[in-house]
Amino acid sequence: MARIEIDESRCKGCGLCTLACSRKLVVMSSTLNKQGYVTAIMTSQEQCTGCALCAEICPDVAITVFK
Repeated sequence: MARIEIDESRCKGCGLCTLACSRKLVVMSSTLNKQGYVTAIMTSQEQCTGCALCAEICPDVAITVFK
């Protein structure tokens, strides 16, 4: 089963990953990280296909995909 991990300490909240996810599984959190950014979170690991589009578009290299 595929899954992704989002490193909240690296995420700057640009939201590009939310646009890249065709299944709309990556959304913006409602809380701030330690640096004061609203970060991306994964809503459902079970539905993730591991396409890695979110990781490819992330300018902060904050997303790791496991297949």
